[in-house]
Order: sequence, then structure tokens, then C-alpha cells
Amino acid sequence: MYNLKRTPLYEEHVKLGAKIVEFGGFEMPVQYKGIIDEHNVVRKKAGLFDVSHMGEIEVRGQGAKKFIQKLITNNIEKIEPGKIIYSPMCYENGGTVDDLLVYCFNAEHYWLVVNASNTEKDWQWIISQKREEIELINISDDIAQLALQGPMAEKILQQITPLNLEEIKYFRFIQGQVAGCDSIVSRTGYTGEDGFEIYIKTEDACKLWNELLDKGKPLGLAPIGLGARDTLRFEAGLPLYGHELSPDITPLEAGLDIFVDLDSGSDFIGKNALQAQKATGLKRKKMGIEMVDRGIPREGYTIQKNNQDIGYITSGSFSPTLGKNLGIALVKTEEAQVGNNVDVMIRNRPCRAVMVKTPFYKREVK
Repeated sequence: MYNLKRTPLYEEHVKLGAKIVEFGGFEMPVQYKGIIDEHNVVRKKAGLFDVSHMGEIEVRGQGAKKFIQKLITNNIEKIEPGKIIYSPMCYENGGTVDDLLVYCFNAEHYWLVVNASNTEKDWQWIISQKREEIELINISDDIAQLALQGPMAEKILQQITPLNLEEIKYFRFIQGQVAGCDSIVSRTGYTGEDGFEIYIKTEDACKLWNELLDKGKPLGLAPIGLGARDTLRFEAGLPLYGHELSPDITPLEAGLDIFVDLDSGSDFIGKNALQAQKATGLKRKKMGIEMVDRGIPREGYTIQKNNQDIGYITSGSFSPTLGKNLGIALVKTEEAQVGNNVDVMIRNRPCRAVMVKTPFYKREVK
């Protein structure tokens, strides 16, 4: 492996017997015991993820709010201190730079949490757009992030923090002590399950990781790799940059229109292109694919109808929760209909499939 970064938890992953792969410029654990077992642990109990490879960019100053609104398609007026919004970030042509989370500490202090593989690209894009009198700091190397996901997550985490976790509503965060470490604890998630993200200083990462695994073991907690993280987000219909979003795929095509505020007075980058795309009508739409014939619809596979290409698979997998071979696809709008019978070309052979709704999985909210 060449010039790859490591998170502060790399040695812990090795000790646990993880299979290490390259991801987003990092050496990361793809699995420990096996992807299907790890996937099911998160759905039924709880899993602990090292997501310290994610990027964090701090924005400070009087012009911070105005600057971020220019960058993102969502409306920053929706958040106040302690709240988070999800948003795509676009180029002028409407293509996607990245999708990210915005954490609001106050009107002059925000965090942008970006995808690991895009951190440097995003950083260069963001500083190139700077006009306001603001301070931009890439704090990615100073911050570690753990994600605790699953139905037992709150019970496990509550054992090692005085914070009242019940008070953290969805897409909210608070600051306080976790296992004696200064932490930011949020509740967003990327698995379709309830859970928390814990941001700490890099030097505190190993302590918190081991404390959580120790306290959570009696409740079924296990470390989870990137493999299961992908199948979990896939079942929940959540986009992965480079698959459902890219410079060539707009947020509207990806079905993220609720995160694109074209009606507000804000003039964000890409707004004109997205307004034009909406006005003329989308040529492509995101749809779910369920295989009828055997075979997994892998990324890049062509979808045909009556021997004509109508789209392609952006993500595909066996679904451990549903026991089906499923795919997310970008297809011609006129063919994007639930129940439409199509063929997925697997090794140049047409395999029968049917279009279905996404998400494939949605947890029951108590």
C-alpha cells in the first residue's frame, strides 16, 4: 500500500484480526468476523465503527453562515445551535462536489463533515470559494470519530457518559464527557438504525474505542468494518458518493430534492443549473432493482428494456436483512416505474429483474 493514511485506531483493528483494505486514502478495516454477521449485529444489537477517516472543516466568523449557504443546496436557516443538516454541495453545472453534514455551534461557528475520499478535494473547492471574512480550518487530522449504531446503542453509550442521551433528538448534537473524554455526540446515522457519532481528539480514540467495546460486549456490541457499513447504508437507501452522487449526477437525479431548496432566496452554487434541470424535466431518476433471476446487480452493470439500454446500477448487493439480491439504479425517467420488468446485464447475459421502491429497509420507530 502506497502513502496511505491510518486512523488512530489502526493498531486496534489489527489486534482484532480485521482485514485491512484501502479506502479513501486510508488503510481501513473492511471486516472482522464477516460482512453478513457484522451487518446482522447492527440490525439486531449494536456495532461500533471507526469513521475517523471522515473529514472535518471548521468555519468561523461573522460571514460563516452566508458562506456556507453559498456552498450548499439545503437551507441553512433551518438550523440553530445544536442542530445539524444534511446537504449536497454542487458545482455550477449542478453536478455534485460532495454530500456533507453541517453542524451549527453558533451563528459564527460551524463544522462541515465531509466524505473521507473527498476531504482534500472539498477543502480546495471550499477555500477557492472564500470571499467573506471568515476563518477556514481543516481539522480532520485532529479529530477522531466513532459511530455506535443499532437498537442497543443508547443503552451501551449511556453507561459511559453523564449526558442524557434521550435528550439528543435526530440530527441534533451536544457537547460533554464520554468515558472522561471531551466529546461531541450527535445522532444522525448512516445505517438505517438509531445510533450516535462521537467526535473526540485523536489521542482519546483508543481509550474510547476499548471502553465502548468492553461495556458493550454483554449487550452484543461488536466492531464493524466498511463492508457491512456499505450493505447497511445500501439497504436504507442512503447515497454513497461516487455511486449515487458524482460530478456527473445531480442531487435531483439522485432523489435528494428535499435537500435542494430552490424556493429560498439563497443563491447557492449550482442553483441555476438545478432550476433549469427541474424545469425541463429530469432525464434520469434513481430506482430500486430487485433481481428475479439469480445474480447480484453490481455497480456499473447495464439495465435493458426490450434489448435497449435504459440505465445502469450505481450500487448493488445481496441484502442480508431481506435475503434478496438488490440494486440501486439510475434509469431513464420514462422507464422509472415501480413494477417495470427489466433485464440486468450480468456477464453479458440478460437476467430478469423488476423495479421497486427505495429504501429497501426502514426500521420501526418506537
